[in-house]
Amino acid sequence: QVQLVESGGGLVQAGGSLRLSCAASERTFSTYAMGWFRQAPGKEREFVAAISWRGANTHYADSVKGRFTISRDIARRTVYLQMNSLKPEDTAVYYCAATPRRIRDTPDEYNYWGQGTQVTVSS
Repeated sequence: QVQLVESGGGLVQAGGSLRLSCAASERTFSTYAMGWFRQAPGKEREFVAAISWRGANTHYADSVKGRFTISRDIARRTVYLQMNSLKPEDTAVYYCAATPRRIRDTPDEYNYWGQGTQVTVSS
């Protein structure tokens, strides 16, 4: 059982930056692809970014491409989401997730989820 704990959310002005972290409890973390998703009030959970188990491959939603960067530190069992040039429409609860499969962009493909961290971008 992989446990995931997100941190780093908060309130930021439009144009600002935040870095989210997701710490995993198990060494098997290094064999899982990791993803970030977000969910705004009244909306479906949507894909943000994903990274392969070795970090060689990444995939981004069009809405964040060029602004967000996903990375992972296998030794620290942590995956990061660097968010720059934030916009009010990025406001959501952000979740990290793990899958033993290759990179996926649909929530149903992920087996383990964190509790989420709130990101609020003011205009």
